[in-house]
Amino acid sequence: MFCIKARVSTVIKSSFCPKPDYFRRTMSMLVENVKFASENAQGECPAVFVKGKDSSSARGLIVLQEWWGLNQQIQDEAKEIAEKGEFVALVPDLYRGKLATDNEGAGHLMSNLDWPGAVKDITGAAKYLLSKGCTKVGVTGFCMGGALSIAAAALVPQISASAPFYGIPGEALCDVGKIKIPLQCHFGELDDKVGFSSPKDVETLKAKLEAGGVNFELHMYNAGHAFTHKGCDFYNKEACELALQRMIDFMKKNL
Repeated sequence: MFCIKARVSTVIKSSFCPKPDYFRRTMSMLVENVKFASENAQGECPAVFVKGKDSSSARGLIVLQEWWGLNQQIQDEAKEIAEKGEFVALVPDLYRGKLATDNEGAGHLMSNLDWPGAVKDITGAAKYLLSKGCTKVGVTGFCMGGALSIAAAALVPQISASAPFYGIPGEALCDVGKIKIPLQCHFGELDDKVGFSSPKDVETLKAKLEAGGVNFELHMYNAGHAFTHKGCDFYNKEACELALQRMIDFMKKNL
């Protein structure tokens, strides 16, 4: 539904044969499996903690998963973002160990997610980064994580900036017009996920943000849904690189 993964054998093969830049990034980064306290009914939340081994950065960044779960792709994305932006990054495992490998499984996991509980996990993640010496914490996320990034901007007081990618939360979860922090939104002009991230949905989001006087940027790309996800049919290298650099610059300015 949200990310059609083609050429499955190619994707699986590449996961076992990382390119040289993967090893360079891994060697330069401190990567730890951690757990943090959460008021979610499921209790403490597992996560992946990432920072440069020689970094003294105090900028914290929560990176939120797509509907697949905390898989290797989102971990690699977080490592790349943390390295390029010199962030201390945390990737919460909102599904608590569950992973999807196909669209049907991913849809099932996302449909059964406790969204208010996930917001509580994000609150716990922000508090965790602040306890690790970060002076400010931002949040970014993709697809499901993008929608939750917007919700976190409205509902989590510990968040100082938010940069969602192609995802919009439902009205029952939050009022986007009440966001009080800087927001930078990234969407695809060819996104066909009506009701979640289509251009029509983006126009509705924009109107609500403007009506609420929210400080926001909106960037549209000649791309479809999941355009930053390597391995998806809609991956667009040019749009991905531009969007991620904009997000990094935005976070460095506001954190």
